[in-house]
Amino acid sequence: MAAQLGQPSPDTAPSACSLPVAPALAGLVPGGLRRGSTMSVAGSTALVLALLAEATREGSWAAIAGMPDVGVVAAAELGVDLDRVALVPEPGVEVTAVLSALIDGFDLVVLGSAVIRDIQPQLARRLAGRVRNRGAVVLATGPWPGADLELRVANPRWRGLTDDGFGRLEFRDVVATGCGRGAAARRRTVALRLPGRSGGISAVEASVCRGLSEVAG
Repeated sequence: MAAQLGQPSPDTAPSACSLPVAPALAGLVPGGLRRGSTMSVAGSTALVLALLAEATREGSWAAIAGMPDVGVVAAAELGVDLDRVALVPEPGVEVTAVLSALIDGFDLVVLGSAVIRDIQPQLARRLAGRVRNRGAVVLATGPWPGADLELRVANPRWRGLTDDGFGRLEFRDVVATGCGRGAAARRRTVALRLPGRSGGISAVEASVCRGLSEVAG
């Protein structure tokens, strides 16, 4: 894992219109992560990390900025290739310059709450334009002005304990929804195990999805 901001290898130039996601996320982000887009993810750091997994395993580079407490062990269990991730826990006072450099040099850029809380709409629009020009993907862990796709996780339920409180937590069921602009305007809802028994992510069968959605709705 790259503990500091590093230089991605030359083979990371955009070569396709989107970056892949895990099969369990195909219903939430059909077609994968569209290059040149900005996304906001609310309610789950685990979902943010899961969105990085498939792309990093297939050779893309990711940077995580403004998340000093991000769990690298959890990221690895979710399938993220830590050798292709750079961590920037504290971007410092030159936030705009740092974010611009990350967008220029990485396929995926995750922005933590320590960064996005200081981003004004005008700067967000400028950065979004840079993202489009460079073919990167920005994942904001909270609201992002003008995001192309907004994902939200709700109704988390840990499983494994008996009614009287005995046992061991084994996995967590959640409901994830996505809605955006253009082709992504239709609202999508999927039920996920995040994390699953092995620490990864998996889809939940349709009947469970309906039940969880009714509770969440």
